[in-house]
Amino acid sequence: MNRTTYRTSLALCLCLPLLTSCALGPDFLRPETKVSSQWLGQPPPAGEAAPTVEQNLAQWWTVFNDPQLTSLIERGMQANLDLRMAESRIRQARASMGIAGADLGPTVNTAASLTRSRTPASASRSEVATGNLYQMGFDAGWEIDLFGGLRRGVEAAGADYEAAVESRSDLLVSLSAEVASNYLNLRSLQQRLAIARENLTAQKHTTDLTRQRFDAGFASKLDLVRAEALAANTAGQIPLLEAQVRQTIYSLSLLLGGEPAALLEELSPEGALPTAQATVPVGLPSDLLLRRPDIRKAVAKLHAATARIGVAKSDLFPKFTISGALGYQNSNSNALFFPASSFWSLGPALNWPLFDMGRTRANLELKKAVQEEELLAYEQTVLNALREVENALIASTKEEEHRQAMAQAVAANRSAVELATALYTAGQNDFLAVLDAQRSLYAAEDSLAQSSRTVSTNLVALFKALGGGWQTVEPATPAGSDS
Repeated sequence: MNRTTYRTSLALCLCLPLLTSCALGPDFLRPETKVSSQWLGQPPPAGEAAPTVEQNLAQWWTVFNDPQLTSLIERGMQANLDLRMAESRIRQARASMGIAGADLGPTVNTAASLTRSRTPASASRSEVATGNLYQMGFDAGWEIDLFGGLRRGVEAAGADYEAAVESRSDLLVSLSAEVASNYLNLRSLQQRLAIARENLTAQKHTTDLTRQRFDAGFASKLDLVRAEALAANTAGQIPLLEAQVRQTIYSLSLLLGGEPAALLEELSPEGALPTAQATVPVGLPSDLLLRRPDIRKAVAKLHAATARIGVAKSDLFPKFTISGALGYQNSNSNALFFPASSFWSLGPALNWPLFDMGRTRANLELKKAVQEEELLAYEQTVLNALREVENALIASTKEEEHRQAMAQAVAANRSAVELATALYTAGQNDFLAVLDAQRSLYAAEDSLAQSSRTVSTNLVALFKALGGGWQTVEPATPAGSDS
């Protein structure tokens, strides 16, 4: 290479990086989504403004004032296997982001070799020639991101990282809600089991009294059989409730990353069903778009799909690279590092596929279709989030009305049992009225217990629909990342 050629190559190599100011493909813009100005299930707040929603939602389970529930949720956030897998996916995404960023810079390799060769004899040379060739040096390459394909790849990898982080946050929301729902269900089942046993005791007492009256000739055989049948029916409910209690404990153990019986000793003792009279500041529907991690995840996936359009589009244009080498080569190892043994090379290269049967353009259309799908998925996620909040609001309101009605029914049925028993003892009423009253009381008490559980689980569902619970535990963001 003469001096003029060398200067031209060097100037071209230095100028190419200055041209990398454009990036093909659409720039990502967060989609604008129009939502209602307020929730249908809740009237606009009056008086002073409600406190900040995020502060109340961060550890929403504390409104139940149950230390055991709080402990279970905190332990689940540390040991749940799904959550740990999500954290592994975050590390994978972080590493992929580093791989994509490395493509923007040059690569430098070093190598050393020893080659021994043998040249056969020829007409001009009667002896076989053998020799060694020693070589060592460096070679480097740098793809100039002239059309922004590599930068779009880094952008897509960063968005994938954001999606992985939001996926973990979404799991935190679901995990805390699922642990709470299972715990509330457990305490409700234990309460229903206690109610069933209490009613069975009362029904057995009634059966004993009826048997005594039958033996004395004051009650019919039919009254005795009916009393025994009611007691047996109630007794048959107890094993089913006991099985559900055990299965719910097993589910909680799995959520905490343990074996089925891991929490058996801790949770088997009966506990009261925790309740909360909490006023949840749900905020505006537009707040949900920024708070719920599944919506934020959908935005990140849409961002990644948009950036990959630019990657695919850059494949339609030529790729420029700068390559060079520097080293020593000699057949004599003692003279390897002499100036006369040195060699070097430097120069640009261009690679532009001119014909590939439409593969590149088809790939571009594929990326555009993927972006369209992610946009539709985002819109679907938003609509689903709005539906979940509205469902939780209306369910909470109506279930509380149902619970109050069932509480009144329980009080009325208790009075009915006392009155029917007194009238029957006095001979002013038949035994069927007593059995009906006892049966109605047990059904009402069981329904009240289930309704009380539903009131609490509806509150959990509302906190989940609002995206609460993930703000308290965030993974570390890698240095230099905008995520």
